[in-house]
Amino acid sequence: MSRIWAGSLRGRVTLIATAVAASVLIPAGVGGVAVARSVVENGLWRSTREAASQVSAQVRDGGLRGGTIPLTDASVNLVQVVRPGGRVVARSAAAANMPPLTTLWPPPDNRIISSVMCQDEMCVHLSAIRIDTAPDSPVVYAGRATPGVLSTRVLEAVVFAQVAILVGLASWATWLVTGRALRPVAVMRAELDAVNASDLSRRVAQPAGDDEVAELARSINSTLARLERSADQQRQFASDASHELRTPIAGLRAQLESAQLYPEDTDVSELVSGALRDTDRLEAIITDLLLLARIGSRVDVVKETVDLSELVREELIARHDLIPVRDALADGVIVEGVRMQLSRLLTNLLDNAERHAETHVTISVEAEDGYAVLEVSNDGAEIATQDRERIFDRFTRLDAARSRDAGGTGLGLAIARDVALAHRGIISAEEAIGGARFVVRLPLAPGHREIGPTQWTDNANP
Repeated sequence: MSRIWAGSLRGRVTLIATAVAASVLIPAGVGGVAVARSVVENGLWRSTREAASQVSAQVRDGGLRGGTIPLTDASVNLVQVVRPGGRVVARSAAAANMPPLTTLWPPPDNRIISSVMCQDEMCVHLSAIRIDTAPDSPVVYAGRATPGVLSTRVLEAVVFAQVAILVGLASWATWLVTGRALRPVAVMRAELDAVNASDLSRRVAQPAGDDEVAELARSINSTLARLERSADQQRQFASDASHELRTPIAGLRAQLESAQLYPEDTDVSELVSGALRDTDRLEAIITDLLLLARIGSRVDVVKETVDLSELVREELIARHDLIPVRDALADGVIVEGVRMQLSRLLTNLLDNAERHAETHVTISVEAEDGYAVLEVSNDGAEIATQDRERIFDRFTRLDAARSRDAGGTGLGLAIARDVALAHRGIISAEEAIGGARFVVRLPLAPGHREIGPTQWTDNANP
């Protein structure tokens, strides 16, 4: 049974609580018994000494010469005045016909003695006081029968019965409380056992509150969500790869088979150029798919502070677009993240804007309510309201843009969305008159809230 309890967390906690309760209550019980006995005994000695002192004073003053001694304390009912030789000259009513209570005789240099005398299964607590130092001085004995609390073990039995009950109650309460606290853990374990690789959408029940069990449930659900997201990404990667790579591979194979069947009619230079174009497209698609799989929904471990406006300036200097770009960049807009991923987000948005713009592209950076706001817009075709969310899906091309967006892989905006999400931000296609407008909101880095002035500039790269 002890092994079963030791193998259970509930049992171990209960055993520990029982041991702690016993280690506290047993010494407390022993100490309580000792203190109670000491208090009772000290009270007995005090009452017997007081009674003996009063009778001794009466004898010295000559007020008591013999006969029955009146009691001043009814509890001290055994009082005697004894002369040398053991002759009782006065006594209380309870001590009538009794021999001297004790043979104890205080010496002249120690006139007061207290002792316990037992005879015939009866014990008496008494005090003996010598009247004076004369050799023939009588002695006053005052005593009372020892109470049961001192003569028996009833007090110990009662106290230790209470200690046993309290220890048992502590064990029982710990068992119940621990069981109730661990019940959600047992439920979570059963729910986790039901989760399998083919279905990661299940979640464990999350208890109310903010205690450790609730935190554990939240952590488990967060882990399951990440696992589900990772599995979905793998499935999506396989699906996207098989879907998007099939077309360029089929085109490349068709060119090579045609050249093999009709070598005399094949223009090698044109064949090589076409094969390189298809290879470049395959490489671009694979690179973007791998980037999407790597980004997932988290930022890589290595993070740094990035001046978003400075990143835009560096990107605009490195680009050689035919359509001019107007920018309005506020100074000091600092975010925290992976510079390479943020640069890719910016590149994809500018590439998309350049492909769809008619005459110009605009880009702005500012801070607003604790967020860095990056806005890229163009004066091309507007995005319908129903398409503003769908446009961020992988390999999505709107009907109006197919002819003009043939140069992309169909993954640019999907990559931009995943980068924004990985940096705890959002990206959206928002209302724009006469064009398209994409807005990215990223949390500002801690301690970077001061924003400089914003001015529009033109960046034309013919």
